[in-house]
Amino acid sequence: MNRYLYDGPVMEFDRCVQSNWKGETMAASETKARSNLSYQWKKRNNRIASVKITLPGKLREIS
Repeated sequence: MNRYLYDGPVMEFDRCVQSNWKGETMAASETKARSNLSYQWKKRNNRIASVKITLPGKLREIS
C-alpha cells in the first residue's frame, strides 16, 4: 500500500465545483487512490454515490 496526496481541482459532471482541494489516502494503485479520494470528497460535501466526480490534477505518491 502506498500513500497518495492530491492537491487540485474537483470536477462534478465536467464542471469545476472546487478549485483547490487537498486529500490523502492509502491505496494499492493510483486508480484506487483516485477512487478513494473522490469518495472522500463526496462524503464531506454531501453528494450521493452516483454523482460523477473527477480529480483532473496529479497525484503524488509519498513514501
